[in-house]
Amino acid sequence: MTYPLSSTFNIPITRLPFFHRTTIPPSRILCFSKNHSLTKDQPDDTSARLTKQLKNTKVPRTGEVALRRAIPANSNMKSIQETLEDISYLLRIPQRKPYGTMEGNVKKVLKIAVDEKDAILASIPAELKEKASLVHATLIDGKGGLQVLLQSIKEQDADKVSVNLQSTLDIVAELETLQAPGLSFLLPGQYMQYPRLSGRGTVEFIVEKGDGSTFSPVGGEERKTATIQVVIDGYSAPLTAGNFAKLVMDGTYNGIKLNCSNQAILSENRLDKSSGYSVPLEIMPAGQFEPLYKTALSVQDGELPVLPLSVFGAVAMAHNEASEEYSSPYQFFFYLYDKRNAGLGGISFEEGQFSVFGYTTIGRDILPQIKTGDIIRSAKLIEGQDRLVLPKES
Repeated sequence: MTYPLSSTFNIPITRLPFFHRTTIPPSRILCFSKNHSLTKDQPDDTSARLTKQLKNTKVPRTGEVALRRAIPANSNMKSIQETLEDISYLLRIPQRKPYGTMEGNVKKVLKIAVDEKDAILASIPAELKEKASLVHATLIDGKGGLQVLLQSIKEQDADKVSVNLQSTLDIVAELETLQAPGLSFLLPGQYMQYPRLSGRGTVEFIVEKGDGSTFSPVGGEERKTATIQVVIDGYSAPLTAGNFAKLVMDGTYNGIKLNCSNQAILSENRLDKSSGYSVPLEIMPAGQFEPLYKTALSVQDGELPVLPLSVFGAVAMAHNEASEEYSSPYQFFFYLYDKRNAGLGGISFEEGQFSVFGYTTIGRDILPQIKTGDIIRSAKLIEGQDRLVLPKES
């Protein structure tokens, strides 16, 4: 069986699972790119330059963080988000933690939230203003808000700070989402007839073991089926997420088998060739306001996507069989990121080469249990139908 993730593998793809590296000489590990490769014998200046670039980039390590950073909120909210996220890095400092710095961060955020309230709420649509005001109030002085976080920092309880920080960042993300009811950029005219997702959606998969065995959820009973939820992001990948959402609504993935390797879970390539759209490779580079199309990113040159592949449970489209400038119309995969198989800075060797459009948020513990032959019993779009824009039938 062929796995069309890339046409640039230098080993027979029909014999080995995709991403399989055990037979590749350890002195050379290829990226999924026609023009670049990373080698252990690179010049020292190149290695040092790349290391410096990666050290200066705070790459998200969970889908929740990546999704939060991808929301196109206004500058005040992004300042609040980034200042709070710095506390996550401060918490990683061993032994004596800089609680004074953390307290300063929260006080800075409180000042922005209070002083810039009008600016924060100004960009929110009228029909969402009331809800946004309540969320804003919760952020300042509600359950899981900044005052609660500040108190836990004063108590110098690292575990409590970590839990409260996550709650506060969840509130920040909720308020940012209210600021972004649709796309913050115009799609190129040639893509206006594609399905597109103007915001976020949630897809729920029910997966069944193909051999009749059971899943073992953490802390739960063994079950014949397991639930996996994926948040798909139209803010950064509107065409890719839109095409996928339409396929889900059409029932395309119901009954599809899965193929597995140690690095990814790929949907079966047996769908009707007319299914889905040949969406161009779609990647939003970090620091940019709109996606690039038909263009992979160069990690070697410091380019990283807003939605990175280097996250366990990232969801992306496979490459089109005919051209890597396009994604497969229907074949997707769950990426089982493992930093032990990554390059400098913990970045996957495949980073920037695929259209990532979402992350597994529920059921990450199920992904390692999936084996080749397991089946997607059903896939449903449980949130985001109102944000899916379908092309008009001629």
